[in-house]
Amino acid sequence: MPNAFALLAGVGLGIVVSLTITAESWVSLKSPGGWLMAAGRLCGMTGSYLMLIMIVLISRVPWLERVVGQDCLVRWHRRIGGWPIGLITLHIAFITLGYAAVTNIGPLAQFWIFVRHYPDVLASAVGFVLLIVAGVASFRLARRRMKYETWWVVHLYMYLALLLAFSHQIVTGVMFLGHPLARLFWISVWAGAAAVLVFSRVLTPIVRNLRYQLRVHAVQEEAPGVYSLTISGRQLDTLNVAGGQFFQWRFLTKDLWWHAHPYSLSALPRPPFLRVTIKALGDQSSSVAKLVPGTRVFVEGPYGAFTRHVRRHDQVVLIGAGVGITPLRALLEDLPRHVRVTAVIRASTIDDLVHREEIRALVSQREGELHEIIGSRRDSPLNADVIRGLIGDVTHSDFFICGPSGFTDLVVSALSRLHVNPDRIHLEEFSFS
Repeated sequence: MPNAFALLAGVGLGIVVSLTITAESWVSLKSPGGWLMAAGRLCGMTGSYLMLIMIVLISRVPWLERVVGQDCLVRWHRRIGGWPIGLITLHIAFITLGYAAVTNIGPLAQFWIFVRHYPDVLASAVGFVLLIVAGVASFRLARRRMKYETWWVVHLYMYLALLLAFSHQIVTGVMFLGHPLARLFWISVWAGAAAVLVFSRVLTPIVRNLRYQLRVHAVQEEAPGVYSLTISGRQLDTLNVAGGQFFQWRFLTKDLWWHAHPYSLSALPRPPFLRVTIKALGDQSSSVAKLVPGTRVFVEGPYGAFTRHVRRHDQVVLIGAGVGITPLRALLEDLPRHVRVTAVIRASTIDDLVHREEIRALVSQREGELHEIIGSRRDSPLNADVIRGLIGDVTHSDFFICGPSGFTDLVVSALSRLHVNPDRIHLEEFSFS
């Protein structure tokens, strides 16, 4: 499936490049600024197409999420991310310089003429500024300093940026003037991306939530700053969810309804109840302790490939830290009975070990091994030597790792030094997506 998606995206890119190149004539290329304008159009079309691919990657397409997993889709999204911004920047620069060569005026004066007199260029310029803001917010340093809520709102502007740019392309694009088939293809590509987004992110969740009628049933503190929410609903036996998967959660109160957060289930569904465990970090997660029973809940999902279905061996090692322990607890419950389990969980203090007794009981039922590492990362490191000492033979195990990004990076690095095959390292990171 991932290869099929990549092939389809590559074919689309080839068509976009071909349409742009064939729209140019030798006469236009030899005219003043001709090569600059041709390069600008190619950069603009290619950059716009890559933006649509980025949107599709994070549109929560169910089959993509199940096969590839959110972590991988987010990595692809980030890997592509810099290219559209760079290409669209070059598009603006090349087109401005090309037209300035024709009119024999300065680039700044030419750009001002574009903004004031050309159809929809002002709107597209605003869209470009919004795109730059969203791009800056995606840098790792910015994400770490930014609340999830702020990051989420900033990224909503990316959709507005695309809308503002679309009409400018159709109205002024040389490759569309007098070429109805090219125009039809480009409109179809945009309409298809919009349909995927609306179907996956709007229509499907609405239908499912009307069926499930989810509400907060109870709130319980599990550890300092960590709360479990028991959610009640209808027909939850039809909810096809695996241990380790997550939902996008909206709590429909006056302050929280307008943005969603990704939280993994901390136990398999027990109809009519679900359970999610949340650490108080941002504005929404800090407010869950104040939610009252009966509060309506809206979810999107389930999502993610951090499940038993990616397991390759009958020996599994679960490694978690902090609130990252919660999806491991659900995964532990969902693994086949014959699988041999070793669980390694860490926290700063004993009290910070979330669902400690439940994990202990589940591991004991399987006759597995449980290792608790207490202390700071500096005082109690989870390096290659420690992992080898706890696990022994690491060559015939699948590793499921969940926790803060710094923690998962250290564990993956340690496993790499132990020559663990990357295909047997499965991650669920708590980061923006």
